[in-house]
Amino acid sequence: MTDSPSRFNQPLGGNEMPRFGGPATMMRLPTQPTAQGLDAAFIGVPLDIGTSNRPGARLGPRQIRDESRMLRPYNMATRAAPFDSIQVADIGDVPINTFNLQKSVDIIEAFYDEVLSHGTRPLTLGGDHTIVLPILRAMKRKYGKVGLIHVDAHADINEHMFGEAIAHGTPFRRAVEEGLLDGERVAQIGLRGTGYAADDFDWSREQGFRVVTAEECWHKSLTPLMEEVRAKIGDGPVYISFDIDGLDPAYAPGTGTAEIAGLTVPQGLEIIRGAWGLDIVGGDLVEVAPPYDTSGNTALVGANLLYEMLCILPGVQRRS
Repeated sequence: MTDSPSRFNQPLGGNEMPRFGGPATMMRLPTQPTAQGLDAAFIGVPLDIGTSNRPGARLGPRQIRDESRMLRPYNMATRAAPFDSIQVADIGDVPINTFNLQKSVDIIEAFYDEVLSHGTRPLTLGGDHTIVLPILRAMKRKYGKVGLIHVDAHADINEHMFGEAIAHGTPFRRAVEEGLLDGERVAQIGLRGTGYAADDFDWSREQGFRVVTAEECWHKSLTPLMEEVRAKIGDGPVYISFDIDGLDPAYAPGTGTAEIAGLTVPQGLEIIRGAWGLDIVGGDLVEVAPPYDTSGNTALVGANLLYEMLCILPGVQRRS
């Protein structure tokens, strides 16, 4: 293996410092206080006051960072070499207001406005799924309406939750209402479980979303599906929002609203890898709840999925 160009940040290697030591940053990358000079930034949003069932996602960013310590620079499957190609750092956590959800939403939105002002593509460690709404608001100001690849057990299109318009089950309805998404360039993958009404997923379809239920994914590769998704999304900016409960709880039990019969880890990889070539402007991995993740496997999967998102960003080279 040849040495990486020194002008790009590198993860701290396992032969320089044991992997159980060193900084507790994403992939043990260097840190910096802002996104200035970065092509991509890992950002934590330790918020879970938008959850409706089991809390704990506020602890997700720290645990995902810890479980990322085994990740190495090169993707041996796709040949992606992000740290030979782009400048990446971990810029820490958004200082949310843990007592006030609306104030936290405003804080997150302002934080991402600043990140995007540097031309940086954010990769976010959640946190509950509420956080995608302020991120998409910032994306709209930077890029206009964006396309979306949304992996989840739930559509997150509730009209309200306990009378509240903003919570982890409402962000994509609000995003459509606020003109943040191009509905004809949206795919929701992995939806399943029980509902309050037989037509619970139909609102998404009415907006032009491609809705792919988990049952459509059973026992098959999702590579053909992603060819269809790439064709639907086409050119233009696209955001990836990956709720860890999109995966089956056999693989990712540490989450707040687990649903049986979900996607497999290889299918999760196929979805992200299948987005290569699109204009990915950012992504998130949300709803990892460490109190229900006794083995650490959920956070481990989350860390790997975030690395895979890094590997498909524009500008990342693939080694021959």
